[in-house]
Amino acid sequence: MAPEDALKQQARALGFDVARIASASDAWPAGDRLTDFVTQGYHGEMGWMAETLERRQHPTHMWTEAKSALVVGLNYGPKIDPLEPLTRPEHATISVYAQNVDYHDLMKRKLKQLASAFATSTRNDVKIFVDTAPLMEKPLAHRAGVGWQGKHTNLVSRDHGSWLFLGVMLTTADLNPDPSTNDSCGTCQACLDICPTNAFPAPYRLDARRCISYLTIETKGPIPHEFRSAIGNRIYGCDDCLAICPWNKFASASREAAFHPRAELTAPRLADLAALDDVAFREVFAGSPIKRIGRDRFVRNVMIAVGNSGSQALADLCIQRLEDASPLVRGASIWALGRLSPAAFEEQRTQRLAGETDPAVREEWDAGREA
Repeated sequence: MAPEDALKQQARALGFDVARIASASDAWPAGDRLTDFVTQGYHGEMGWMAETLERRQHPTHMWTEAKSALVVGLNYGPKIDPLEPLTRPEHATISVYAQNVDYHDLMKRKLKQLASAFATSTRNDVKIFVDTAPLMEKPLAHRAGVGWQGKHTNLVSRDHGSWLFLGVMLTTADLNPDPSTNDSCGTCQACLDICPTNAFPAPYRLDARRCISYLTIETKGPIPHEFRSAIGNRIYGCDDCLAICPWNKFASASREAAFHPRAELTAPRLADLAALDDVAFREVFAGSPIKRIGRDRFVRNVMIAVGNSGSQALADLCIQRLEDASPLVRGASIWALGRLSPAAFEEQRTQRLAGETDPAVREEWDAGREA
């Protein structure tokens, strides 16, 4: 068996749903697109993208000896429509990928096993990557024929729709590449039209600063007022542009039990999440990618969703969170209270503004009154 076929066969035996090979050394346009993305400032607070720009522009900028890339994919397709929880405003919507364990850990274990066997049998050097190093996996996946980067800039697969986790093994071995895949978006722009915050300035271009996934995960300070209403009940990430893609009609639910949603993270009650202290947050989200943003940013997101719920019954919850030790949480709670009960907002403002020392929180009281 050819080494390429043996490698892909071993990948599938380990549970990967897709395994294809691309050249890691050929020229490609992805580096120029990334440079434009950073030059336009679309990366926002993600300073690491600018700091590692040169290494990200091409696989060989990071590892000059790399000749080939094995791109693997794990299907994490959901069993239910990810857009359905958006219709329940007193409950939270969590991105499909974050409703169970952190996929990085699972994929790394499988890739390490695969890479170790390949290195031993072929005596070639290898390095593995799962979204944690300056490597552009999606352009490599496009080149390998795993799918294509759609108008929302995410990967689309003919077989798995929008739901593939990607991993890459770079190697010094010169392997025969698989054919690439043509862009099959056609005239469809459903992913652009559904975006609640208009985060796509043009097809195939994303302004991350407007993306709900960026706002709820990467933004460290208060979420800008202009986007809060559009966030709805999305408290961690956003799947709208993925879920609406017509190619999902060919997708199937993930076979990997570790990706099946935990019951408590399938549209949980906002009131329950808002009550989490740091200890409870760490306990609930142990092993979850959500844990990395920390309790304060998480509850900030929850309180924005509370403000969008339209439920006056949650106004008392907002008042409770005005006592929170975190300025982020207090600020979001002020905004939420103003949305749910203007009268309670004015009463609390009179009582609390003089004693508030954090400038950002004081600004929330002023902004709420102006609104």
